[in-house]
Order: sequence, then structure tokens, then C-alpha cells
Amino acid sequence: MDSNDSSGGLVVLAVDDEEPALEELAYLLSEDPRVALVLKASDATDALRILNSRQGVREAAAAAQPGRGMANPMTGTRVAERTDIEVVFLDIRMPGLDGLELARVFSSMAVPPAVVFVTAHDDRAVDAYEVGAVDYLLKPLRGERLAASISRIIDSRAAGAAEPVRDEGGEDEVIPVELAGTTKLVPRSAVRYVEAQGDYARLHTHEGSHLVRIPLSVLEDRWRDAGFVRIHRSFLVSLPLVTELRLSGSGYVVRVGSGPDCAELPVSRRHTRELKDRLVRATKQAWSQR
Repeated sequence: MDSNDSSGGLVVLAVDDEEPALEELAYLLSEDPRVALVLKASDATDALRILNSRQGVREAAAAAQPGRGMANPMTGTRVAERTDIEVVFLDIRMPGLDGLELARVFSSMAVPPAVVFVTAHDDRAVDAYEVGAVDYLLKPLRGERLAASISRIIDSRAAGAAEPVRDEGGEDEVIPVELAGTTKLVPRSAVRYVEAQGDYARLHTHEGSHLVRIPLSVLEDRWRDAGFVRIHRSFLVSLPLVTELRLSGSGYVVRVGSGPDCAELPVSRRHTRELKDRLVRATKQAWSQR
């Protein structure tokens, strides 16, 4: 919708350099009753112009002061510290500043809008997450998938979860996974263990498993500080979910989780000592915090 009455709903900005795609996205957004106002931009420069025009009077005055706001590295346009635009639905491949670069500019704001990427390319999902995307939608866009993305944003806002959930290992990283043409974001905290499958890795959660194009060795390095430990050339486990370590006829095994959906995984001899050491350290740390 093009009215200026945005009360009671989301103010969103749709950005795409292809006019038919932009019009379709804007139409689908305007059909959702939870969206009050849809603004449109054909490139990054246009998007920044609209974003700056939507800041409040006080913020506009502050941005005009020397040294306030961040300049677009390509256009020199200063970026508002805050805006009433709550969500930006953004294409990735655009002339000039592309969608990923534009998202990085948004992240410099004091109160950045949520970013949802809408693209025909399925190979940039990890990059999208790394710049803080809330969701990653593939073209051709389906109305129900867009509605689910809006629901996720509204639920996150209602829960006060505008910022990523933190744990002892930093941000609760989210891994994009493809399911029948739909990109689902699986939080690291939901992963019980990871299984190597060639150059891929299978993430095992309580809800099922997901194959991702990330080597196990990469996840081992990235998730070490978040409590994941390598127990075998084929397995990486979440240490807090290990409920048992025991010696069997063929060597040590660990039990991950409890109840009927628990998993028993082999521990190789070369990883046994490190696993035992980390289990002991984790137990001592838990007792010291009591």
C-alpha cells in the first residue's frame, strides 16, 4: 500500500533493480494485512535516499551535524542512525552497491532495520547470514513463504529478540539449509551433533537432520568456543548434550541426549583424551558456578 498511514503494521522497503520483480514483491507485501506501508527502491542509492527521508526530525538534525552518520562508500550519502523503516526486503545482485554491501551499511546504524534477502541465487545464504539477515527467500517468491518470513519478524519483535541470542560462545549462529526450494535457518543451539558426509555436513537436531555444504573441519573450528568437540573423524558433538561416556567392546561411545531420541556415537582413540578433558573441565566449571 502507498498511503502514509503506517499505524498498526510494519513499514517495509522493497529493493530490486528489476522492475517486474520489484512490483511483484511490493504487491505481495501489500497484500499482507500485517504490513502497513510498502516503499520501493530500484537500487542501493535509491534505498539510502528513502531510508534517510524516513528518519525523525530529531534524528535528521543529528545526522546533519559534522561527523554524525556513516557515508555510503560509493555515493557519499550519509546514513541515518535510525529510521521508521522496520524491514528491508533486498535483492542481492544489483548494479553499483549490491545487496550484501547495502546490508553492511544498514548494520552501521544505531537501530538498523531487519534485512530479508529475496534472490534467485541459492549460493549466497551463508554470506547473507554473516551480514545479519533475518531470512533468505528464493525467487520465484511464494506468498506463503513471504508470510512465514513476516511472521518470524513479528514474533522476534514481540519477544524482544531484535538482537541475536547470546551464549558463552558468542552469537547463536544460524545455518541456512535448503528444504524443497525453501531456505530454513537452523540455530546452532538446536544442533545435537554433526556428521561428516564427504565435503558436506549433516546437522542433527531434535526435529530431524539437514545437509549443508560446509566441511566438518570448518564447523569444528567455528564452533569450538560454543561447546562443540570432535569425537571422531565423522562426528562433532555438542558437549553440553553429552549424557554418557562409556567403554564398549569396540572402544568408547558417547550418548548424546536422553530418552528415546538419544544417539550413541563412536569415539576414536585419538579424540578420547580431549573429550575426557573437556568433559572434566565442563563439570568443574558447572560446579564452580553453583
